Amino acid sequence: MTTSTSTPGSDRIAFIGGGNMASAIIGGLIKQGLAPGQIDVVEPFPEARDKLRGQFGLTAQAAPTAKLEQAALVVWAVKPQTFKEAALQTAPHTQNALHLSVAAGIRSDSIARWLGTERVVRAMPNTPALVGKGMTALFARAAATSADRQQVERVLAPTGECLWVEQEVQLDAVTALSGSGPAYVFYFIEAMTQAGVDMGLPHAQAQQLAVGTFVGASELARAGGEPPEVLRQRVTSKGGTTYAAITSMEQDKVKTLFMRAMHAAQQRARELGDEFGAD
Repeated sequence: MTTSTSTPGSDRIAFIGGGNMASAIIGGLIKQGLAPGQIDVVEPFPEARDKLRGQFGLTAQAAPTAKLEQAALVVWAVKPQTFKEAALQTAPHTQNALHLSVAAGIRSDSIARWLGTERVVRAMPNTPALVGKGMTALFARAAATSADRQQVERVLAPTGECLWVEQEVQLDAVTALSGSGPAYVFYFIEAMTQAGVDMGLPHAQAQQLAVGTFVGASELARAGGEPPEVLRQRVTSKGGTTYAAITSMEQDKVKTLFMRAMHAAQQRARELGDEFGAD
């Protein structure tokens, strides 16, 4: 794997945090041909370190060390509430690296300040990245070069699709839409499955039908050149079964309530930046 780097000859990548999202990216990098020996991980929890060793053959460290100075790219996969402490411990070793954060809410101003560098890219991924079907939005600070952007895209490519936003504030909307979005889908799958059971289907069949319907409808929306509204109208014959269901949801203001819930998620994303991104 070829990388853009500020350290001559270095193609090492470091991860601060070794949880699910880091594992998804690491797995993709190894499939691309990056050797496990070129990946460094800092993970304070022994159970997570053991999992990384068993899954990828990586020996993760409990705390940052001077070894991180060899990394061309540092991926931040830590919880928002622990980001500042981890950054201050790591900063002395990563001044020459490009930094990619997948932590929710923490703004790049804070990240750049804590790390002492402006080469920062923020990402908002989602959990389907674990199966290579993720959707990740990216924002780059001005100091991140075109080569830096390309490097980030290569690293994230195995996890799914990527898109760039021009304003960092848009990542709060992304968090509400696609970052939290898989949970909404699972929520509706739960409801559809339970409704199927209530109507007499075995649970396994109801769940298979619900999941398959989401997969198929999503692929239809992706493949077709028509907006979802048109696709919905095509299966909603007036007086039919779908019409009865949609009418019921409209009467209950399901769409309005759902949009309100997404605004709540956006607001919480802003609050996370305020809460954990202060000096």
